[in-house]
Amino acid sequence: MLYQLHEMQRAFLQPFVAFSDASAQLLSHPAYPLSGTPLARQLSAGYELLHRLGKDYEKPEWQLPTTTVDGKTVAIQEEIVKALPFCRLVHFARAITPARNKRDPRILIVAPLSGHHATLLRDTVRALLPDHDVYITDWLDARTVPLSAGPFHLDDYVRYVQDFLRELGPDVHVISVCQPTVPVLAAISLMASQKDPCQPRSMVMMGGPIDPRRAPTQVNELATQHSYEWFESQVIHTVPAPYAGAGRRVYPGFLQHAGFVAMNPSRHLRSHYDFYLDLLRGDDGDAQAHRRFYDEYNAVLDMPAEYYLDTIRTVFQEFRLPNGTWEIDGQRVRPADIRDVALFTIEGELDDISGLGQTRAAQTLCAGIPRARKQHYTAESCGHYGIFSGRRWREIICPKIAAFVREHA
Repeated sequence: MLYQLHEMQRAFLQPFVAFSDASAQLLSHPAYPLSGTPLARQLSAGYELLHRLGKDYEKPEWQLPTTTVDGKTVAIQEEIVKALPFCRLVHFARAITPARNKRDPRILIVAPLSGHHATLLRDTVRALLPDHDVYITDWLDARTVPLSAGPFHLDDYVRYVQDFLRELGPDVHVISVCQPTVPVLAAISLMASQKDPCQPRSMVMMGGPIDPRRAPTQVNELATQHSYEWFESQVIHTVPAPYAGAGRRVYPGFLQHAGFVAMNPSRHLRSHYDFYLDLLRGDDGDAQAHRRFYDEYNAVLDMPAEYYLDTIRTVFQEFRLPNGTWEIDGQRVRPADIRDVALFTIEGELDDISGLGQTRAAQTLCAGIPRARKQHYTAESCGHYGIFSGRRWREIICPKIAAFVREHA
């Protein structure tokens, strides 16, 4: 019922949102006689803020038309390499010679399925493109997936990762960011146990809950303070018509977004107030930066209920991966069976999503990997998003990953 009420509220607000947008544009348009007056600026800024607080945010575009290779600008073409019911494997094909493309390491970025779209990793992709052949998992909004596609569990996520690895072949390097570090480690562990020839060359794990018992954060504590049944009864809802996934049980994106905001309400309130002041001052640079950030941050997707609940139980309540009790298709997940895949773990010193030590736990679990093929890095004064986006990512972390990948190619 909550989902239906949310849709009713959204439909009710649409006329007001459209009016706010039109008013903001009119009052700031150069042809409007009073556009430069203080009153017009205040009204325009207020209307735009109301518009952005009430509007719907669709999935953003990748907006990566070009990159730079060997000092030259080359075009990027997005290609769907493999399409599964809940995910597409997207390739950022560079317009370069086959010989040069073959020399560059092939990278599979496994994006989180945790509320935001894969485009949240745009900066991650952008920084890797000049020297790597980049692929990424582009997860679909569950409300767009018909019931006929069946359910999607955490174990299915593991199978999807294995499908993509086999599609790309044994020369690939895997980068998992946040939530997928767990299913990626499980996928590669099972492949190692089966002596699968398509195991990747290396795996880079960034800010993920491999062992959430280490330095628990607010996110971890929420999962342990409530029972599995509480999550199932309180946050799982049914997709209404007219969406293609009508009838599917999901963890709605709007609830996830509310949770994101609730973690730091004062920060978001201050950010919106600063945006209003930037509009009053005519500071277009900072105002545009705010728009770009919240266009991405406010664009959320629904997660399949089975996957979400499995993650709560398996990862955050029963700790099956570090405890060695996780079984998929009757086979135990044993990270110690991995021997031929290099491991690089990366954490942010100030990460408030996956605390210090949670990702590094993979170093201990992967006991079969020789010490010479393991590496760890803690980014000082760096939060969760800073390890895969922003200046520290571009200038420090990305070069370290590039060097690691080439060392173990």
